[in-house]
Amino acid sequence: MDFPPDRHSPRVPNAQLRPDLAYFPGHSKSLEGIAIRSFCLGITLAVSVTAIILILSLTASPLWRIPFFFGALSAFHFLEFWTTAKYNTSVAKIESFLLTANWPAYAIAHVAASLECLVTKLFFPNRAWAPFYSGHILLLLGFILVILGQAVRSLAMIQAGTSFNHTIQRKKKDDHELVTTGIYSFLRHPAYFGFFYWGIGSQLVLGNPICFVGYLIVLWRFFATRIKSEEGDLVQFFGDDYTDYKKRVGTGIPLIR
Repeated sequence: MDFPPDRHSPRVPNAQLRPDLAYFPGHSKSLEGIAIRSFCLGITLAVSVTAIILILSLTASPLWRIPFFFGALSAFHFLEFWTTAKYNTSVAKIESFLLTANWPAYAIAHVAASLECLVTKLFFPNRAWAPFYSGHILLLLGFILVILGQAVRSLAMIQAGTSFNHTIQRKKKDDHELVTTGIYSFLRHPAYFGFFYWGIGSQLVLGNPICFVGYLIVLWRFFATRIKSEEGDLVQFFGDDYTDYKKRVGTGIPLIR
């Protein structure tokens, strides 16, 4: 969309003439794009809950796990945007939904998880993969990890406020503070902790032994690399304050200190 220049001033870029241009269709904070994505996530959640109720009410099929997975995904992506929009409003944009983050690996992982659950539960419904008949225990553990992981991640984003950003910050902003209270007094990277356990918990709910191992390895490697990179910048930002904080508080993710 192109806006004509004021006849009393020289022509300047649209971004300077219209600072609100980012909210127009096709731009980073497009209100249209935000509305469409929110609507689709809401529909996905509603359809998922309906499917779970119908499957559990009318059949004995374990396939209710797949709509649970999609419902949990839709809630996760909505909360990513909502917490950013409410507590770090200035940086909220379409990408804050994280729907295309780490594309296409992210999408491939979720498709693989759904397919593994579909194939195993549809064609081998009576074959138990859990050792020592621990399937119900692992299912319960999966629920706990998904709920706990989501709660911890959302709480971390809320508490960090303007200091939280989905993109690693290479330069310290004026309002960038080192948060060491609340949940950050127990976990050094609670948002990463939350998604790590959300991810592996979702695979326990789905009953996916192959994708459980895959998610565990991929997520661990991703966060190990990201935390190392991010903390190099944080030491530069906050110096000894962050170094001391790092010594006192762990990540809660196995083998990542």
